Amino acid sequence: MAAQGEPFVAASGQWIDEDGVRLPSGEAHACWPGQNQTLCGLPLSRARLRRFPHVPWSDAFPESGGAADEVRRVCPRCRAAAGGKRSRRAGRGWTRTFPRP
Repeated sequence: MAAQGEPFVAASGQWIDEDGVRLPSGEAHACWPGQNQTLCGLPLSRARLRRFPHVPWSDAFPESGGAADEVRRVCPRCRAAAGGKRSRRAGRGWTRTFPRP
């Protein structure tokens, strides 16, 4: 089942900013809406991960600044499954210069 849009964040902890908004902390994972597991295969309930459907996956990276002030680790398997930092418009990360005949 193909999901539309961008995945949201599930994290091991939460914190509340000065505006009263819940934000992720600890270890961050990516989830598709409507699924009960992360992109790396962890079930949300058994791993005791909290859902943050209002926080897009691109805001979970500490270098983005956004909602990632308290995120200590981003799951590398979720990062790879969600496409990493490369944009979807960039296409392939490699090109073949001499194709085989």
